[in-house]
Amino acid sequence: MEEIRFNQSTQTCYYGCRKCCLFPGMKSICILVVVFLLMLPNADAYDPLDPTGNITIKWDIVSWTADGYVAAVTMSNFQMYRSIMNPGWTLGWQWAKKEVIWSMVGAQTTEQGDFPSSKEMYLTVAGVMSAWGQDPTGSVSAFQVSVGLAGTSNKTVKLPKNFNLLGPGVGYTCGPAKVVPSTVYLTPDRRRKTQALMTWNVTCTYSQYLASRNPSCCVSFSSFYNETITPCPTCACGCQNKNNCVMSDSKQAHRKGINTPRKDNAPLLQCTHHMCPIRVHWHVKLNYKDYWRVKIAITNFNYRMNYTQWTLVAQHPNLNSVTQVFSFDYKPLVPYESINDTGMFYGMKFYNDLLTEAGPQGNVQSEVLLGKNKDTFTFKQGWAFPRKVYFNGDECLLPPPDTYPFLPNSAKINSIAVLAMMLSLLMFILTL
Repeated sequence: MEEIRFNQSTQTCYYGCRKCCLFPGMKSICILVVVFLLMLPNADAYDPLDPTGNITIKWDIVSWTADGYVAAVTMSNFQMYRSIMNPGWTLGWQWAKKEVIWSMVGAQTTEQGDFPSSKEMYLTVAGVMSAWGQDPTGSVSAFQVSVGLAGTSNKTVKLPKNFNLLGPGVGYTCGPAKVVPSTVYLTPDRRRKTQALMTWNVTCTYSQYLASRNPSCCVSFSSFYNETITPCPTCACGCQNKNNCVMSDSKQAHRKGINTPRKDNAPLLQCTHHMCPIRVHWHVKLNYKDYWRVKIAITNFNYRMNYTQWTLVAQHPNLNSVTQVFSFDYKPLVPYESINDTGMFYGMKFYNDLLTEAGPQGNVQSEVLLGKNKDTFTFKQGWAFPRKVYFNGDECLLPPPDTYPFLPNSAKINSIAVLAMMLSLLMFILTL
């Protein structure tokens, strides 16, 4: 679930349940809905734009040893638009008995040996896992482990428990290990099929609420038909870093080592009114007879973080008619076959798939050309702006709907223009 913060004076509710509080009588209903959803199992880990997204950890026992087994472990990121960035994932679990790891290939143990008191084991790997929708071949990570003091048959093996996944921070919840049909795969010479001696799966799902009580990005709007620029809401991502931020024009912003990451991944943000690491700006740029054009710009305000293989997801009814995306790659996301209103933007490989740290180069942008559906297209009532925006899988905070750039009322006639027209008419009559 998402955190809800009420503003009593404006009847506005931020970060996810904002619309339900625009009407005075809806606040109590909104609270009841939230309480109901909190009672549902795993409700806070459900993503309506990626309902089947998860990370599946598969253990295949490939051989038995004198006191245990050798397992090939494969982690598959089945999330459409959420990747695992540097410094990579960390996987933990508890042994069911007093098992030990004798050797490992492809990962590193941060705790080694036999720990009969805690039975905990943590593994790390330095690497990223791409989102499934962005790069399926890069969304898999694997390692091999030799386990001792364990069972030596399907009946005596005890499955590890209490799995914990960091990717690289908190936010993932893992279910129990479950025995599944043994994996079938090709032999090294690829001439025949064989199967694992035993296989079990662990499924982990992501919750933005568990990852952070505040959003990690915000959205601002502008348009060609109104000079008003709607900024990100103040303290959109919380103002807990306000006292440690860096002014963009200060000497500190240019000092050596400012871009060096910390082990705890603590951000160093540029001072802004919104205090978000990422801002997404959606500008309605041009209007044609059969098309309209939008410019999307993503700006990084974190001096200690660059984003490799970033993704941006937007939900808008006109994304069912994307004609051309000029500087990003684009893929429609259709979790529900009858609805095509969501799409994923991501960087072109070796061109702009890296969003660098805060500074002059810390931004990427592209324009999008969309076809008009004459039955639904309008610039009125904020229709041209997205309903939801996600950056790297986390939902961004949008401005309140009543602050969107509005379409000027064409019925209002400019009084100066009318006066000039009347004077011209009077001069014409006097010359007759």
